[in-house]
Amino acid sequence: MKPKSKILIIAGSDSSGGAGIQADIKTVTSLGSYAMTAITAVTSQNTTGVKSIVSIDPKEISKQILFTCRDIKPDAIKIGMLHSESVIRSVISSLKLIGVPKIILDPVMVAKGGSRLINNKAINILKKQLIKKVSLITPNIPEAEVLTDLKIKDTQDMIKAAKILLSMGAKNILIKGGHLKLEIVKDIFVNKKEIKFFSNKKIKTRNTHGTGCTLSSAIATFFSCGKLLNKSCELGIKYVNQSIRSNPNFGKGHGPINHLNSITINKKFR
Repeated sequence: MKPKSKILIIAGSDSSGGAGIQADIKTVTSLGSYAMTAITAVTSQNTTGVKSIVSIDPKEISKQILFTCRDIKPDAIKIGMLHSESVIRSVISSLKLIGVPKIILDPVMVAKGGSRLINNKAINILKKQLIKKVSLITPNIPEAEVLTDLKIKDTQDMIKAAKILLSMGAKNILIKGGHLKLEIVKDIFVNKKEIKFFSNKKIKTRNTHGTGCTLSSAIATFFSCGKLLNKSCELGIKYVNQSIRSNPNFGKGHGPINHLNSITINKKFR
């Protein structure tokens, strides 16, 4: 089988393989596309937390993006962990030069175990400059609260937060509702023309490490193959839910999900 599309992933590395660029590559590959990368940071972490973060020089991040795209132009870009103001500025200038219109931004701010992954200056430039340059932003509720300065207690607050993000220049928003204590998880897709809820029964498990990275990469993959953005969100959510349901139960903390749930192994390799 030949890859259906090409995705450039701009994100941080997760040494445990459950989140970050490792989860992104697994997702894109499992859904039948070709993954390229520009690594923004190297983390030492496992399912119990993050031990350290080493930043990649912004100039090197830009080189990764530009040199890769000069040879293999991506059909879509997924952006994950951008932990400093200088890194975000470097990415913005690189995006201008490569001219890829389909961009999904996952505003990674806090690791599953609670470790802060981005500083305040970076949050400010992300709000003022980056979100208006992408096709879709995919915050979870804590991230949406940081971006909008709004406390989100229910689905109506999610709609309010999405509208604030629209007023800040975002074109499309998918706010993930998994942090609300409800039996049914409601994710909401919002733009100036529509408000659409995706409702799914909550899966009770601690093995949800990497769900945000995985979802944004899945959306980027479906979007790159020609699906409409709201349909890409629907299919991405379905893929993540199947990955959570079939988790391998690795680690002592927040374990990874099963990115391989969509793959059928060819008989001759069994």
